[in-house]
Parts: sequence; C-alpha cells; structure tokens
Amino acid sequence: MAIRRAKQKAQVIAKLTSVAPAGETFIACVHGETGPSPWLSALFDEIPGVGLAVALTRRFYFFTLTNTSVVVNSANRFTNRPGDVVASFRRDAFPVTNVNRATVWSKFYLQFPSAPKPTRINVHRFWRGEFDQLAAAFPATATSATAQTSGDIAQA
Repeated sequence: MAIRRAKQKAQVIAKLTSVAPAGETFIACVHGETGPSPWLSALFDEIPGVGLAVALTRRFYFFTLTNTSVVVNSANRFTNRPGDVVASFRRDAFPVTNVNRATVWSKFYLQFPSAPKPTRINVHRFWRGEFDQLAAAFPATATSATAQTSGDIAQA
C-alpha cells in the first residue's frame, strides 16, 4: 500500500505510461474523492450506520495533468493503487466547474461522460501543490467568485 505521495504518483504514471502516446509529459497528479464535504464525516460517524454508508459510497480518483490532456484513473479504496482509466479530457475541454480552493479541503465539480450531473471532487491540502498545477489548466470560467477573491487577497 502506497502511503507516500511520491510513490502514489509514480504508480499512476507507471500505469499511464503504457497507454500514453509517445512524447506525453506528466505534469501533476492529484488524488481526490467524491461525496459530500469530508467535514461532515465527523457528524455522520455519530449516527450509527450512516458514517459507514457515506464512507462506502465515496469513490477515489487520481487526476493526472499531461501536456495535452487530463486523465482520470480510479483508485482502490483500501490500497490507493491506481485502477483503470475512467475518463480522458483534452486540457482545453476539461468539464470542471465551481472550483473552490480552501484551507484544508478544496473542491471542484467534474462532469463525467456517463454521469447525468457533475460530481463533487474533494482534494485534501496534502495535495495542494499538485492541485494548484491542475487548477492552472482549468477553464477560466471554472473558478468560483470566492476562490478568485481569496486568491486575490493571497496575492496582495
């Protein structure tokens, strides 16, 4: 089981290298999870069975930014090993909205090709550096007003 971020990224890149076109450069790799805000987990754990149900419905993904695309891999719930490629998007057509870069848990919504509505993706601060690299490739319209305001304050 890979615990270190560098090892997890190496496993994802090794998995993608076999299917990537020649000359593909891997820029950033970010781990994210679906579901409601992770902050609610503490509340859900207080209700018998609900915390477990929420935990079991979460999905885990790796988002890999390359020089031409963003590739989404599933991640194993227990070992965090990268799984199959779930989706691949051109960098300029990455369907992401409502990006909110927060202190601990950042979030964005991704429209998977087979999903009827966008899926909330939570990214922990542990992945902040890589998340910032990935977010730089997001469309300009994806950033929420609060994230732009806090970003402007941080730059001042």
